[in-house]
Amino acid sequence: MQARRWGCLVLVIAVVAGGVTWLVLVLRKPPAPACSAGQYSLTPDQAQNAATIAAVGMRLGMPDHAVTVALATVLQESKLRNLTGGDRDSAGLFQQRPSQGWGSYEQVTDPVYATTAFYQRLRQQPNWTQLSVTQAAQLVQRSGAPDAYAQWEPEARVLAGALTGQTPATLACHDLVLGTATAPALIAAANAELGTAAFTGRHDPAPGWALATWLVANATRFAVDRVTFDGQTWIAAEGKWSPTAPPDGMLTRHQTTPPT
Repeated sequence: MQARRWGCLVLVIAVVAGGVTWLVLVLRKPPAPACSAGQYSLTPDQAQNAATIAAVGMRLGMPDHAVTVALATVLQESKLRNLTGGDRDSAGLFQQRPSQGWGSYEQVTDPVYATTAFYQRLRQQPNWTQLSVTQAAQLVQRSGAPDAYAQWEPEARVLAGALTGQTPATLACHDLVLGTATAPALIAAANAELGTAAFTGRHDPAPGWALATWLVANATRFAVDRVTFDGQTWIAAEGKWSPTAPPDGMLTRHQTTPPT
């Protein structure tokens, strides 16, 4: 008997009494890694980029409305992907153009820089807090399709609520492939995006859930396989939030790779 494996197909050739019997066993492909917030699905990369946008907004003291505007903008411009190119010299999450004063190519393709630049320009717009999501986005982006941002407002609101901690235990990721990472890498990213790396310990509900959700969105990036906050635990192997302890406001995380 001979056996050979090609991808997800196992082919077994059995020689029986001078003849050949073909036995084919088709194995199911493993589920693709994914994240979800309410009814909306994202790839782990999209979730990570959304978490960066929300985190930078919180670090800069921007209101939740600004986070919704930024997320709706990026959903329209790049589908939450850090694109290497676009129309003319556009690039990055927001499709910002170096020729229009947004910064160098390296800067506009850096999610933290690009997001900071977007919020800074949004803050300069008169009465932007009183405008609709699509009106505020258009003031910054000056798109040829000014009404296009409106279609993304419902998803942007759900993501903003989850990532700013207003709607607890909303974003979860499943079937992740966790790599390896060091604690210093996680701390550096958290300080750059959130402005803090103080994860373990007691937190008020909304800030604590924002930190917990950021960790889940970055689980693949930093090999985080478990996050617990306020009586709820997300476990990478299970892919969901579940009640695990009395709510006490304590946030803990666990990395698959020991800190170095």
